[in-house]
Amino acid sequence: MLAIVDLGCGNLGSVRAGFERLGLAPVTTCDPGAIAAADRIVLPGVGAAGYAMARIHALGLAEVIQQLRQPLLGICLGMQLLFERSEEGGTACLGILPGTVRALKSARGLPVPHMGWNSLARAESGFGLDAGDHLYFAHSFACDASAATTAEVVYGRTIAALVASNNVWGAQFHPERSAEPGARFLKAWLSQ
Repeated sequence: MLAIVDLGCGNLGSVRAGFERLGLAPVTTCDPGAIAAADRIVLPGVGAAGYAMARIHALGLAEVIQQLRQPLLGICLGMQLLFERSEEGGTACLGILPGTVRALKSARGLPVPHMGWNSLARAESGFGLDAGDHLYFAHSFACDASAATTAEVVYGRTIAALVASNNVWGAQFHPERSAEPGARFLKAWLSQ
């Protein structure tokens, strides 16, 4: 079973549709037992880190998510929640990956939030992505590139577009909205 975690602040419909286009029938749930028993888990999110973490704690999901050994994919805010902290409200996150999520800085020609298509500056093989792939982004916070970074994008600074460590992958972009490159990425995640 593929479980999409419902925190009440995610882009559940578009994430579900992205997997349905690949022939899957994901289950949307906030039940800790169902999430722990799932074969694969997607943690989507749109909104504020503080609210999302409050929901994770209220639903009794923090420890469940932290202890997952099956493939886990965080998307956008879901990726950011995988890290130790977010500057957004000084939020303590799940701490699965080391690092702090920092605010993007607006500059001439670089409005915040970063909304729209951007091309990857670098991408490691094995994740279904190539340097130059155009992906859809919608975020105001991001994690700087680190040892776990497998794909990067430049938006004022080099940021992690994709991170991977053991069973955990995190996509700052929205694969479900990223056309063919997004579908390639989801297929790569499903095949790991």
